[in-house]
Amino acid sequence: MPGASAQWLTDNPQIHSVRTLACDLNGIARGKRLPLSSAGKIVQSGARMPVSALNLDIWGEDIEDSPLVFESGDADAALLPTERGFVPMPWLGDGAALLPMWMYHEDGSAFDGDPRHALNAVVQRYRAQGLTPVVAMEMEFYLVDDSGDSLQAPLCPRTGKRRTTTDILSVDALDAYDAFFTDLYDACAVMEIPADAAISEGGQGQFEINLLHQNDPLRAADDAWFFKLLVRGMARKHGFAATFMAKPYGDQAGSGMHTHFSVLDDQGRNIFDDGSDQGSDRLGHAVAGCVAALADSTLIYAPHANSFARMVPGAHAPTGVCWAYENRTSAIRIPGGAPAARRIEHRVAGGDVNPYLSLAAILGAALNGLDDRAQPPDPIQGNAYDLDLPQVATDWDSAIARFDTSPLVARIFTPELIRNLTLTKRQELRKMASLEAQAQTQIYLETV
Repeated sequence: MPGASAQWLTDNPQIHSVRTLACDLNGIARGKRLPLSSAGKIVQSGARMPVSALNLDIWGEDIEDSPLVFESGDADAALLPTERGFVPMPWLGDGAALLPMWMYHEDGSAFDGDPRHALNAVVQRYRAQGLTPVVAMEMEFYLVDDSGDSLQAPLCPRTGKRRTTTDILSVDALDAYDAFFTDLYDACAVMEIPADAAISEGGQGQFEINLLHQNDPLRAADDAWFFKLLVRGMARKHGFAATFMAKPYGDQAGSGMHTHFSVLDDQGRNIFDDGSDQGSDRLGHAVAGCVAALADSTLIYAPHANSFARMVPGAHAPTGVCWAYENRTSAIRIPGGAPAARRIEHRVAGGDVNPYLSLAAILGAALNGLDDRAQPPDPIQGNAYDLDLPQVATDWDSAIARFDTSPLVARIFTPELIRNLTLTKRQELRKMASLEAQAQTQIYLETV
């Protein structure tokens, strides 16, 4: 990687500044801006940053009573480049690049509180069994005008007016912001983010862009993280804002981040496919694992105060713990189509999640089910909101408590990550309690 990164800089002489970025527990980029003259040293030797920097609250403040701060002397650890190498930052122009990093202790061991390492640990469990997850994500977001006291749809560049209708799957709604989407897709190509179809969604100024399937979960999570940085940055370049908040408007649709995945064996065969419409026994085992861990993992899929405004019955966000074939009211959906493409769609996560933690939770739960040869409950029929089903955690406090004490979660995440995340969320819960929804929106708008 050092050689490849050095060559990339040689091949891109327009680069004059570099950002070293690592992902904290909230999915916020933490790092430094460096002149080009320092880039070679960072590629060769990495950088140093306090371990506590990956465990800050949503305001960027230290976590009270965290053992990562005063108890340990607020010690540094090593940030080393990931295998991704340099990535352009088109929303800042042609001269900026980011270098994604992840954190290691002085002895070379991974820092367990790093979200990317959490996902890598799950991926390594799959690889030890000769299995490869194939992953795709659907990214929903709103374009907004935040210049006033409250959010509203941005002015249409083509007409100078605001759209006041939702227009689900309307091509006209997309074309109203064609200059933005053209720049966005061009930027995705430069950043090697596999952006596919865009659609107009159910809220005013709400859109979805699918990221294509790929057989490297770490790269898929990288792409989702980079995509969120890109969309927010590109929106500002076009004179408005973009947000992945789960529920920016109380009376409109929330934004999700649905994850599709299948699993290949060491011969490249989809283990969920047995030639039938129902799928293989191993599909059932993976579904069972996802269903079993769903409620205890709610904190991953709904990590913020605003997240729970989306998690209400009848609002197109699954709240019942269940699964089904071709049923978008269920939390776990098995899409139709050719048996060779049999896959699981996990529909619970909001757009505000940390992609590394969300994917780790989903794939980890599925692997637990595969390891246990677990049997799923019967698939539901009809509208899940009308059925008497067990529910995901219904509020932030209970989500934190369930995550902290769950034996199923403990099979996926390390004790250190569980401790760090619960300490973070309890601090945010206390601080958010005194804030009105509008003040919370200002905090979350471009951080999540």
